[in-house]
Amino acid sequence: MAQPPPDVEGDDCLPEYHHLFCPDLLQDKVAFITGGGSGIGFRIAEIFMRHGCHTVIVGRSLQKVTTAAKKLVAATGKRCLPLSMDVRVPPEVMTAVDQALQEFGKINILINCAAGNFLCPASALSFNAFKTVVDIDTIGTFNVSSVLYKKFFRDHGGVIVNITATLSMRGQVLQLHAGAAKAAVDAMTRHLAVEWGPQNIRVNSLAPGAISGTEGLRRLRGSNASSKLKHFSNPIPRLGTKTEIAHSVLYLASPLASYVSGIVLVVDGGSWMTFPNGIKQLLEFESFSAKLGVLPWISTFFFFEDRISCTLCS
Repeated sequence: MAQPPPDVEGDDCLPEYHHLFCPDLLQDKVAFITGGGSGIGFRIAEIFMRHGCHTVIVGRSLQKVTTAAKKLVAATGKRCLPLSMDVRVPPEVMTAVDQALQEFGKINILINCAAGNFLCPASALSFNAFKTVVDIDTIGTFNVSSVLYKKFFRDHGGVIVNITATLSMRGQVLQLHAGAAKAAVDAMTRHLAVEWGPQNIRVNSLAPGAISGTEGLRRLRGSNASSKLKHFSNPIPRLGTKTEIAHSVLYLASPLASYVSGIVLVVDGGSWMTFPNGIKQLLEFESFSAKLGVLPWISTFFFFEDRISCTLCS
């Protein structure tokens, strides 16, 4: 079995990179990446830039995306514009897209990667907690896609890749909120692929599995996530890497996928078919036991890629 491409745990660029795709695959394209300041979004930006693309990375914290942009430019030599934006606020989205177009004159690719999640049974899920996840994942994806369509894609074409999840594919326990929000995004992917296809706009989803070196995995599984997940019967018995996800997004965003639209590409080593789906099974993990053994199911709400924290209680 082929070895996974090298990766690093934190939000740093790869110390070395060997191209599996043509180095100029996205030459002089411009990608607008929400949640691009950390985690999977950061690695997507890096891999795109290593293939000739310029990027706009957006997040709520300007300091965070500015720091990330400096790393990306130093590692790749390509341009990266950091912008502060909340995907839930349409005027902020409009302003950020206008700034990006002013800087680069075009946007060819949109990656909707800002997202949030926490563990909670449906019976204890507060109205606000559910709404907040939907606002970020579903409404945020629509907001950015709609603004970019009206300001550029409608007249010039483009590519959209929505980062979603496999949670709704079988009804994962403790994940009603995120599963519902991501399922809605996958439906949006299909609707937009049909409606916007005639205007040369491709729209696809990519659903990652458990990915090492991400804030989401660290918070949900604890610091020893990698060793604990080895006990799961994943058909490919290891965690995925951010670089593997970025390569898959690169494929969908590139001319290699020029006739691919309206799909959900699952990149999880087959784990959605075998991952434990019961509270009793999940309690075998110390991190889950600590979280789920304290009632009334108080959870720390966090955004995977943007890392915006607040506390939500039932």
